[in-house]
Amino acid sequence: MSHKIAYTKPSITELEIRYVTDAVTNGWGEQCYQYIERLEQGFARYIGTKHAIATSSCTGALHMGLAALGIGPGDEVILADTNWIASVSPVVYLGAKPVFVDILPDSWCLDTAAVEQAITANTKAIIAVHLYGNLCDMTRLQELASKHGLVLIEDAAEALGSEYHGKKAGSIADFGVFSFHGTKTMTTGEGGIFVTNNTELFEKVLTLSNHGRKRGQQKQFWPDELGYKYKMSNIQAALGCAQLERIDELVLAKRALFAKYLEALAKYPELTFNPEPEGVVNSVWMPTVVFSSESKITQRQLLAAFSQQLIDARVFFWPLSSLPVFSGQYNAEGMSPNAYDLCQRAINLPSYVDITQNEIDRVCDVVIRLLQRQGAGHV
Repeated sequence: MSHKIAYTKPSITELEIRYVTDAVTNGWGEQCYQYIERLEQGFARYIGTKHAIATSSCTGALHMGLAALGIGPGDEVILADTNWIASVSPVVYLGAKPVFVDILPDSWCLDTAAVEQAITANTKAIIAVHLYGNLCDMTRLQELASKHGLVLIEDAAEALGSEYHGKKAGSIADFGVFSFHGTKTMTTGEGGIFVTNNTELFEKVLTLSNHGRKRGQQKQFWPDELGYKYKMSNIQAALGCAQLERIDELVLAKRALFAKYLEALAKYPELTFNPEPEGVVNSVWMPTVVFSSESKITQRQLLAAFSQQLIDARVFFWPLSSLPVFSGQYNAEGMSPNAYDLCQRAINLPSYVDITQNEIDRVCDVVIRLLQRQGAGHV
């Protein structure tokens, strides 16, 4: 019987084990922040920002960034309806109102025309979530933010290594956030990071991240304001430092994996994949296949077919407006037709960097057999 293929898992080498062992053994007392500071400095260099703050999660990084900007009750924050709930939870935590808009059928990211229509006098920010490694139209979003005096935020949790016209994803907006969850290209197990070029914003978030204690405060245990506890541990940061040293290798491996999927499946006109428009480098965190409406292949069929072959494929994100927590607050199905349509006929393919060619062939075989069974798959 064939072994089960996971949809993702991290790439861990002797380097990661050595760094974590050192942190566990020696990273205490005066050394308790050594790997954290090293990770922050190295990550800022890699992304191309002045500042970085390591956090316990990407959600925490986004929460503190929004809080530092004063987002709160009465404010509206625009983001795509197709997202994981972590991108909207901090908005709700702060008492602001999330405004969901539709996605584009090709990039699966924010429809900038829908964003423009959704802007009101109460709009304070736009969160551009780069889905599965695909990038939002940052040029147009920057124009809209500038025109209306809005804050532009990049949730680059899924886009580490992607580039937009020579700039790394996460470095373009007022601030960016990344995830280091165990499913991500670079991991600290759990964890995230906040990045920005705005020194004033950096200082505010740094204070919030340390229970409200300002940098340079001489009184022990003296918070200057009410803050949060979203700090990363030194042990997690040690793992992150090793992963960061390998980041180019990991991103290239993701792109190479995607190229293999394309080589096997791109000849089928019923399928579309993660796009890479001119001027963009897509790190393809999660290779994704969208089946055409004409193929008549549904998400339910996809999950059943992959499960039968012991392959752990992953569903496309449900529209946020369809979740019980937001039920009754939005009539988004009519406003977000692409969000509601695409999730019914798309699937994320296994994407760990150490996947073998045999495993890739097993994944592709499921897709091809489904197309053939439906009478599709004609080149």
